[in-house]
Parts: sequence; C-alpha cells; structure tokens
Amino acid sequence: MIKRNRLMGAAIGALAAGVIATPSLAQTASTPSGADQAPQATSQDGIGLQDIVVTATRRASNLQDTPIAVSAIDANLIQQASPRDIGELAAFVPNFSAATIANFNAASFAMRGVGQNTIIVYFEPPVAVLVDDFVVPSVQTQLLDTFDISQVEVLRGPQGTLFGKNTTGGAVTVRTKRPEMNMVGIEARAQYGSYGTKKVQAAFNVPLIKDILSLRLVGGYEKSDGYYRNGACYGPVTGFVPNKFNGASGCLDNSRLGGKDVWQARAKLLFQPTDTISALLQYEWIRDKSDAVPSVNENGLFEGPGGAGSFLTSILGTIRPNPNSDDPLKNAATTNRFAGLISMPLGQRINVDGVFLNVDFDLGFGTLTSVSGYRFQRSRLPNSYAGAVAIAPDGEPLSFFDANRDDDRKTYQQELRFASDFGGAFDVVAGGFYQRDKTQFCVAQLLGFQDLLGPPTPYGPWNSTPYTLCNAQKATSKALFAEGTFKFTDQLKLTAGARYSWDDKTWWGRQQTFIPDLGTPVRPITIEEPLDMSVFNFPDNVVRVEAHDRKLTYRGSLGWQAAPTLFVYGTASRGYKGGGFNDQTGSFALFGTDLEAFRRGAAATKPETADSYEIGFKSEFLDRRVRLNVTGFHVKYKNLQKNINVPIVVNGQPNQFTQFQNAASATVKGVEAEASAILFRGFTLRGVLGYQDAKYGDYDAPGAGYDLSTAPLDRAPKWQWTTDATYEIPVSSDWKIVANANAAYTGRNLSTQAIDTPFGNTYLNARTLLNASITLSEAEDKYFIRLIGRNLSDKRYRIASQNVAGLWLNTQFGPPRFYGLEIGAKFGSKR
Repeated sequence: MIKRNRLMGAAIGALAAGVIATPSLAQTASTPSGADQAPQATSQDGIGLQDIVVTATRRASNLQDTPIAVSAIDANLIQQASPRDIGELAAFVPNFSAATIANFNAASFAMRGVGQNTIIVYFEPPVAVLVDDFVVPSVQTQLLDTFDISQVEVLRGPQGTLFGKNTTGGAVTVRTKRPEMNMVGIEARAQYGSYGTKKVQAAFNVPLIKDILSLRLVGGYEKSDGYYRNGACYGPVTGFVPNKFNGASGCLDNSRLGGKDVWQARAKLLFQPTDTISALLQYEWIRDKSDAVPSVNENGLFEGPGGAGSFLTSILGTIRPNPNSDDPLKNAATTNRFAGLISMPLGQRINVDGVFLNVDFDLGFGTLTSVSGYRFQRSRLPNSYAGAVAIAPDGEPLSFFDANRDDDRKTYQQELRFASDFGGAFDVVAGGFYQRDKTQFCVAQLLGFQDLLGPPTPYGPWNSTPYTLCNAQKATSKALFAEGTFKFTDQLKLTAGARYSWDDKTWWGRQQTFIPDLGTPVRPITIEEPLDMSVFNFPDNVVRVEAHDRKLTYRGSLGWQAAPTLFVYGTASRGYKGGGFNDQTGSFALFGTDLEAFRRGAAATKPETADSYEIGFKSEFLDRRVRLNVTGFHVKYKNLQKNINVPIVVNGQPNQFTQFQNAASATVKGVEAEASAILFRGFTLRGVLGYQDAKYGDYDAPGAGYDLSTAPLDRAPKWQWTTDATYEIPVSSDWKIVANANAAYTGRNLSTQAIDTPFGNTYLNARTLLNASITLSEAEDKYFIRLIGRNLSDKRYRIASQNVAGLWLNTQFGPPRFYGLEIGAKFGSKR
C-alpha cells in the first residue's frame, strides 16, 4: 500500500511539476443549453484560460468550483481531434476507456473499474449515455457521431441523485447544437480518406418567426469499404464423422469487409414565445446498413482453451494465415450466408426513430424543466462469430457459428425537475423520473461445426437448420430525487441529496429450439424478418419471470474555496444498477422439459451497488495560464454484475453459453488528473492522467475452475494518459493555420473472462495511438481545409476479443493508419 501511494503521489507530482509540458481538456467550452454564461476571465495579457461552463449539477456552474469529478470536451476540441465518434473522446477523460463489444459495432464504455463487455440486450450499462437529457438505452447506438455536438460532459463515479438511472460507473452527457434565433446559416463538411471513406455532413439554420421560432436541420452520410479482408485460409478439414467438408482446404476471396453505410439526421424546432419559456422539439432518424462486423480467428496465438489445442484448430488442422500477409486485418473471415435465417449479405440493419421535447419554464425563483422522449430502435445483426470458414467442394460454406441477433426496442422517458434560484444561501434541484422500455429479442443460429462431430439434426444438417432462441422484456424505472446546496460562507458550501428508485421488470422466454418444432407462425418467417419468431407469436412453453428492485441512493459533498484560484472538495456517494435478465437463458435446452426449472434458471441478477469516496482540488495559477485538477477516489462495489463464458456439453459435444451472475465484491482505488497550459498566444497544451487499482474481493461461481478473484476486472486498464497540443498561427489578416497532435495511451485490460481456466481470459493489448491534423482556415472559420492523420504509427490493437469456451477465440481490431482530407464551410447572418 505504501509503495502504491508513493507511486500515485509521484505521478501527480510529476504532472504538476511538468504541467507546462502537459495538456488538458478545453481552452474554452460553449455554454450548455439553458445555462447562463459564466464570466470569461483571462490573464492580464488576455491569453489566459477561459472558464468552462458545465451542467453536471443540473444547473450552469463553473467547472473550477463544481464539487464533483467531471470533464468537459467542447466543440473546438472535437473539431481539432476529428474523432470518428464519441468513443474516441475517451482519450481526453482520465479513467474512461472505450472499446467495442465483441462481434458488434456497439459501445463498450468503462469507468472506474466497471464497464459493458456484453451485447445482452437486458444488461443495463453502468456508464449511462444521455443525449439532451434523454437516456440512450442501447449500447448498439451509443457511439454517436460528433458533428452536431456542442459539448460532452463526462461525470465519473456513481451518480446517486441527479443522473441516477443505473449509473454505478458514471455518465456521459451529450449536448447537441440548438437552433439559433433570427439566424440564417449553413455549416457543411465533406471528407475523403483511407479505405474508401467518404463522409458528407451539413446543418441548416432557418428562422421561421422572428424571436419566436427557429429550425435547425442536420444530416449526414458515411460510406466506406472497410479495413478488413476476407482472406483467412483453412484446412484440410478433419471432421470426426463423414461429411462433405472433410479434406476441404483453401483461402477465402480476399474481398473487403466491415464497410460503413450510415444515414443519419436530426430536425430541431426551437420555440420561445416569451422570455420565460423555451421549448426544443427534436426528431432523430438513423438508417445504418453497414457490413456485418468481421472477426479474426486467433486460436493459434493463445494457450489453453481457445488456443492452439482448441476444438476449432483440431478440426481445421493448422489455421494458416493468408499467404500474402500475416496482417490480422487481412485474415478475417465471413461465410456471407443468405440462408437458414442468416442474412449476411444484407449487413447489419439498425433503424432509429426518436421524438424528444425539452421545455424550460423560467419562474423567476427557479426553472422548471420537462424532458419527454420516445425512441424506437430496430436491429438486425448477422455475424460469423468464429472468424473462420471452410468451403465444401460444391461451394457451400461451413457456418461454424453463424447467427442473426435481432431486437425491437421501444423506450419512453419523462423527467420533470425544478432548479431553484432563490438568491440566498440555499438552492435545490428536485424532480421525478420515469422510463418505460419494451424489448423483443430473437437469435437464429447455424451451428455447422456440429456436423463435423456427430449426427445431423432430426431435420437435416446443422449447417442448414436454424436453431432459435427468443425472449422479451418489459421494464419500468421510476425515481424521485432532490439535491440541495447550502452556502455557510462565500467560500464554504455543502451539497447533499438522495434518490429513491423503483425498478420493475417482466421477462418472457422459451427454450432454444429448431424452427420446425415451432409449428405454424402467425406470420411467415423470412430471412429479413426473423423477429417473427417472437415468443408472442409462439406462446407454447413460454415462461414469465418478474424482478422488482427498490433502492435509496445518495450523494454528499463539501466544497471549500481555499483561495481565489484553489477549490478543494470531498464527496461521498452511492450508486445503483438494477438487476437484469440474460437473453441467453434457455440456450441448448439446459433445463429439458422442466418449465419450473427453466423459470428458476431465468431469474434476474441482484442489484449492483457502488459506494464511492473522493477528494480533490481544482486550481489555476501562473496568471490563469495553467489549470490543474486532481481527484483521488475509492469505490467499493457489491453484487457486481458479471457475464462469463461457460463451457457445456450438448449431445456429447462441446458448446458454451453466457452466464449472467453477481460477483461478491470489488474495490477500485485511483487518481485522476487533468491539466492545461497556454505557453504563449495560440499555443495550448492539454493532458490527462488516470491510474486505477482494481481488485475483486470474494468472487465465486458454480463450476469455476480457478479462483476467479485473481483475474483483473473487465475493461479496467491500470494506466491511461493523453497529451495533446494545438498551435494556431495567423498567416495573414484573413487566414490562419491550426495544427493539432496528440498521443493517447491505454493499458492492457481484460475483455472477457472464462470460468474454467485463466488461460481462457482475453485481453485488449496496451497501445499508444498517435493522431494529428493540420487546418488552413479563414480567420472567422468561414472556410477550412484539413488534413487528418489517425493511428500514424499503424498499430494493430484489439478493440474486442472473446474466447467461446474452448471452441474458438475471435477478435476485432482497431482501424489501421488513416489519412483523410476534409473541407468545410460555415456561413450565417442575422435576420
């Protein structure tokens, strides 16, 4: 412990001493919607850091005297860094890491030792994402495009009062750009880059009624060829029983995989009939027809289950790399199946339609805010999970494990809150929250590897007979919350609040079965619409299970303005995440015909809680040229919700299912530091440093083959740091050059955990990514041309990896080196 504390102290000291050589988050930050503009103080020579306005306490406040750990990333930094999505902004926040979930282009966000590493549709992520105060319920659509964003705030640690929808890890709050009154304007960008990337985005601002009504239309289209190649080689196949694939050998067609094809738009109508009423109506529209996410088989690189001695390797012989390259990006594999309810050529299809209404009423003594929203998401997600394919002499591909995961999700939310402005020593934020979520889920699978091991199904070969699993959930979450702030003096203030939550869930499900066993459907079953297999269309042998959770959570903090430029604070809080069901319950008919045993096996996990303590300071010095904010924290998790890959035997053959359960406890301790410095006019340095020591307490599970507590926590890198520099150089009275460069390091971290042996655990390797951009811009930013470079050292790094219980190990990799050219224009005039 003493050694660890010295190490953390040395790290903070080095950051403070070397702050002139380390960066921070934002030199400026745009004012969030509904917020009053904070004073923009600067140094005597006019080049100091400007104030950053945040709404982490549900009211506008200066970041430097807000008594919680929050980071802000504004539109200027987003434009300079040119991220693909908000996941790449994690590099600018300490102890916040972003990856993807294995086999899906879905967010795997992690913060302070807890994160999301599963696609299970009923699993509530411990890091919430809110867009204009609406909670985005699905990780499949949390990797938001950054074009229309004005500011991102990342609140670290459990949010037990104001952002309490199941946030034990933290919350990412996104503010999109609002329409401007009496302004006619257009903002447009076009980008062309590596692996056929093409992107066009535009926003139009149109005043409809002077001072009262304004419209903002935002749209974009992104298309790319993908950076993977369908180039894996196989064979000779050595099945244990006679089959058409025995002896097959060769390589795949080397076609490109993983391309993007995404349309998205937002329409925003701002209505301000008086000085005291503001209403923002939005419509969200997404149509994603990107390729299915490719997999790279890595059996030969790992020991133990999933490694060189695994099932898949023994079937395929030596899994040979592409003879033209050992680059993993050129060794992906897909069957491209369009049969047996598998629709690979159609790619993933994700449709989103949402309607949202945010209304603010200024009552003089405070503001009453209503947030209403309805969002429908429809996902069709095919995949060749194993990352390996064999082709029979007649041209039929062998689907080791092909599947379509499909869900329809309808979410309604209503929040009503009041933020006072009494003008005295005491103010309060109080309100209520309601969310209703209905989800239907089905998966259709082709388990072709079973044809190499034993007899066919009663209805024909496994390679062409779909095996299906369907279930559904209705969930409601309600909460009442209040948080008050009392100023003892102008320098000392106490903030305390609580939230009481009611979470109620009902789950319906049936055991996995072959399509012919379902009987006659209400509607035809087609490749394009496999959700017609829903439990509500086939009610036989469907069980119903309920879960009801009630929790009180809280937060208290004491803030002291020790000096005009030094703010010190301490916070204690409790967060809560409701229990959840497993969408894989019923896989492989583990409970036979015993429906009562099936119902017991389908029970939800217990709620997860987090007790957090943090102490920190926020400071500015050298005439406001330098800013340094540091936080130390200690979090204790109880009933931590985990998903583990569990090996099983089905009909005498190996298989696996995902077990969703509670681990006993975990403790995470760490330090977070953010710094910024302006050395001279136009030159800004930014930097973040995150350290976390994450360990399990007691952790056991039935059938565990080792002490599970010896494994690291999922998605919890020990070290993370980023350095970023921006230099703005005037080249004439009308033009300027802006150069930006950053290096971002993320330490090695666990991706998925196996239950039988630690050799089955998969990891995301440590990496340092180098990015840069250089922009030639008109002085008022009316026009620009930007050269973008990402991953300049061309690193190969894992962003998702899983071991399927000794059957195979498959991985996704981050994008290789990227060069892009972007042009843009922005015009506007007052009317």
